[in-house]
Amino acid sequence: MSEQQSAARTALYRTIWRWHFYAGLFVMPFILILSLTGAFYLFKPQVERWEERAFQGLPVEGAVSPNVQLSAALHAFPGARFHSYRLPERSGDAAMIHLALEDGERMRDVFVSPQGKVLGSLDPETRLMEVDKTIHGSLLWGRTGSWLVELAACWAIVLVLSGLYLWWPRGGGLAGVLWPRLHKGRRQFWRDLHAVTGFWVAGLALVLLTTGLPWAGVWGDAFKWARAETGLLHGKQDWTIGGHAEHDHNAMLAMEAKGVPLTSLGQIVAKAEREHLAFPVVIQAPGAAMAWTVKSDAQNRSLRTTLSYDMTDGRLLAREEFGDRHVIDRAVGYGIAWHEGQLFGWINQLIGVLTAMALITLMISGFVLWRRRKPEGGLGAPPASNVPARIGGVTAILLVLAALMPLLAASLAVLVVLEKVVLPRMPKIAHWLGVPA
Repeated sequence: MSEQQSAARTALYRTIWRWHFYAGLFVMPFILILSLTGAFYLFKPQVERWEERAFQGLPVEGAVSPNVQLSAALHAFPGARFHSYRLPERSGDAAMIHLALEDGERMRDVFVSPQGKVLGSLDPETRLMEVDKTIHGSLLWGRTGSWLVELAACWAIVLVLSGLYLWWPRGGGLAGVLWPRLHKGRRQFWRDLHAVTGFWVAGLALVLLTTGLPWAGVWGDAFKWARAETGLLHGKQDWTIGGHAEHDHNAMLAMEAKGVPLTSLGQIVAKAEREHLAFPVVIQAPGAAMAWTVKSDAQNRSLRTTLSYDMTDGRLLAREEFGDRHVIDRAVGYGIAWHEGQLFGWINQLIGVLTAMALITLMISGFVLWRRRKPEGGLGAPPASNVPARIGGVTAILLVLAALMPLLAASLAVLVVLEKVVLPRMPKIAHWLGVPA
């Protein structure tokens, strides 16, 4: 290799190292939060069953119809409106009846025994998994928080790809890349811990980050628009955008208010039980669609089925299996099920936990490396090269990523303006950041 080629490669290496450094500092706190909340959410079925433990294993003698259970729930919350009925998972479990309270804003999960006694209720917004999901999706900061999480996820993808470039084996041996060198002191230990963990978790981390994008506010809205505009839309998408589900309060039992006779809830429950759908099975009251909806809300979306029954005579109007969805929606469904740790049972949960632990290890080791190298009076960014870097291929990859992720493109534009326009007028801050004059 000529001296000129060697200098160009060194310049490229330093440039990518700087991107990796700045991306790491930005995403570090977000990845820690997302890893912890994401690992907890992997166990949603187990946590929710524990949360509802007081409403399980009840006697079944003297059981009443779902109609009586619904009447008891509505009597306990005067002015409330029926939204949905969740079938018990096991014999002896209470039915969960989801009500919209009189104010039209708040909801309540009401648990009714097989004998029709109201055992208690939970605010769905304050349940453990709902709070965890809100932190994971928006940091408890609404749409702004959702954008920050999405931006951090976009830059985390850049972080993983740049890390792979920096530590990919280049003929110098596999030690320090595939396994750590434990005999070379503490400084080398932290460097190898960071590099080796990153090398092994990179693929899983990329899958985890990309499968989370359909939920993101900007990316999710853009994807929803693209599905509609390109004719790929086939049925309503079964994932939320921005971390919040919508409730159609005004449509609930709209036809009942007009005096149209409805098939009873008990009749629809009997039909749903014969289908043996994956838990949780939710029966939604007729609304704008003028039909009872029975659907499996299983986190493993490949098990989901949705049925529609005529609200007047109980005829089956439509049946949609997971396989009936568009191939893109099925791909997203598999990705979300993997992301939530429910695609293939406890093994998926274990892989998810190990991925989260590896990401936390990356952030901690990266922080330690930064603090050890950080000089006084500066951020400690890697020095820029005096030789212009030939980054045509890298730039092309970054542009493709920016085209696929709008927030990444916007943040890159802001960074260019800061570095080329703002920071040259603020030399002290530029020096602290390590931006070359």
